[in-house]
Amino acid sequence: MIIDNLNNQIVEAMKAHDEVRVSTLKLLSAEIHNFQIDHPNMTNEEELDVVKKEAKKRRDAIESYLKAGLQDKADTEVNELKILKEFLPAELTDQELQQFVDEAIAESGAKDIKDMGKVMSLVREKSKGNADGARVSIIVKQKLSI
Repeated sequence: MIIDNLNNQIVEAMKAHDEVRVSTLKLLSAEIHNFQIDHPNMTNEEELDVVKKEAKKRRDAIESYLKAGLQDKADTEVNELKILKEFLPAELTDQELQQFVDEAIAESGAKDIKDMGKVMSLVREKSKGNADGARVSIIVKQKLSI
């Protein structure tokens, strides 16, 4: 379970006086505990979902800060995202994503951009949630626009 590893890492970060790491890990721990209150029999997949949501928040914040010209705040979010990524499975390569998209298009019989939702859903299912939605979206749009 992620939470067990997380608690050990918080202690290590505190000993190392790594404030960014401590605050990021504590925030993640709090989010997992909050989710656990509503879902007492939390699974490993649900823990991963919480981490993914937190990582997505950081990606969105990075984008917003960069658009606003706030590089220092974006850098902080980047550092937090790096810490969160330690708890996530490795991202799929472009080749793996292409393969999942091709399979999903063939399986769903998608012909044009109107079928994008079906394809996205199948890719998410086939990749077990390990595919970044933005990357998948770009590939699906390219394939269905041809």
